[in-house]
Amino acid sequence: MKKIFLALSALLLIGAAQGLKAQSYRTAGGLFIDFGNGATLVGPHVKHFINPSGAIQGMVLFGNGLTALGVEYSYNEAVRNAPGLLWNIGVGPQAAFGNGSSDFLVRPALGLEYKVPNAPIDFGFDWRPAWQLTHGSDFEAGRFGIAFRYVFH
Repeated sequence: MKKIFLALSALLLIGAAQGLKAQSYRTAGGLFIDFGNGATLVGPHVKHFINPSGAIQGMVLFGNGLTALGVEYSYNEAVRNAPGLLWNIGVGPQAAFGNGSSDFLVRPALGLEYKVPNAPIDFGFDWRPAWQLTHGSDFEAGRFGIAFRYVFH
């Protein structure tokens, strides 16, 4: 995972250093990886902007005998003097099924997103702690997400 994080960071820095112009999009979908302390979950997701700064995102993630369904709302804002780079903050519910039980979680998120100019590609990296509300409430701060998206429009 360290190599993936370093590669993503390098792409973001290269794009910002070249002074590329930001491009907005309305809908994008692709692969989402949720990792950190505990299981690594991977699956499809879609992000759709409902207004210039507000977006909804849905995902279905699989891993370690679990299936997780999640939806979230995020506020997104451009990073000044960094074309194509956005910061975002959001929250949403997630339900996890598997291993003989089901759990309900609240997933806040804080992250960065980079839309590659003149290409239908978008990357995201989020800090995504997990607050489990069932089976003895638990909070896991060491969770992160990486998104690789194709921009539809």
